[in-house]
Amino acid sequence: MTRSRSPRHSQLRTPVVGVRTLGRNHDHCVHRRATAGFLLIVLFSMLAPSFAVAEGKVSPILLGDVVSQHPDQLAPIDSDEGALKLFTTTVGPALGLKDAAGALGARRLPSKMVKELGLADLSQSVSELMAALAVWRFADSISHDDTRSTSGTSLPTTKQDWIKSRSKVESLSDLFRVVPDNQRTGTSHATASPKNTELLLAANRTALEASQKATAAWWDIYGWRERIRQAKGQARLCGTWQWTIHNHQIHGEQKATIIFPPPGQKSPDAATPAEIIILGDAIYLRWEQNGHIQEDSLLFIKDDAKLEGSFENNTGGWGPISGKRTAPCQP
Repeated sequence: MTRSRSPRHSQLRTPVVGVRTLGRNHDHCVHRRATAGFLLIVLFSMLAPSFAVAEGKVSPILLGDVVSQHPDQLAPIDSDEGALKLFTTTVGPALGLKDAAGALGARRLPSKMVKELGLADLSQSVSELMAALAVWRFADSISHDDTRSTSGTSLPTTKQDWIKSRSKVESLSDLFRVVPDNQRTGTSHATASPKNTELLLAANRTALEASQKATAAWWDIYGWRERIRQAKGQARLCGTWQWTIHNHQIHGEQKATIIFPPPGQKSPDAATPAEIIILGDAIYLRWEQNGHIQEDSLLFIKDDAKLEGSFENNTGGWGPISGKRTAPCQP
């Protein structure tokens, strides 16, 4: 995003004639109440998922339950297709990821919708999650099986290749290397031999790393819906705008040209908001520059051709903002 001037509206010194004290106080009060109400809505929307996680309704802690409760279903997975099927039917809902499971399980979606929903990237994240769970199950079965021989711990080559490429668990290679050694010597888990100890250590390391990879993939999938929502909002905001900003603190007015780039793109030479949150027609922008913090609360109006709202900063500046789109989004 590019601004023609710094967002420090408090620096303006242009006088505005005819501003009455009573009107200013009234406007200030109304503005603060409106800003506080908007920020409370934004804050609640941001914290609501966290509350759900804290209450245990949706949490990556459920990953351990899936590994222990569905070992036989995780064991045969050796492809993206198999991983996707198990995720959409069983694992996704069990992990509190019903939205992602439903979107990936839907049939005959238009190609435009598939692209808008980012289902290709979501599918990749699901494959990484399922592969990490499969590795976790495999390593965990070695760590906790202290009565049987390791003869049952080998995996088909196709499965090894798939889980190694998708899970990205680096310690898995060491585990695969140690398992054949124990199989050749016929070492059981109950025997405290050096080779068996090496196997158990490798299995524990692999299980720990796989759980970390699975947790990271879970959070990525969990945040999918919010990423899509924000991307759609930023696509609406993308373009060139002319803003008129009135600072009641110093009775000054400033005009600025604002350029919002397409979602995912940044201009290295442009000032950009530290935070952008878009919920429906409501826009929240937070600017941070050299200790100066400013928050803008805006609304899309006139079919996204205009913006109306207000700002408030940490130096006491406050006032209305109005903007109109002067050029469309430029990729």
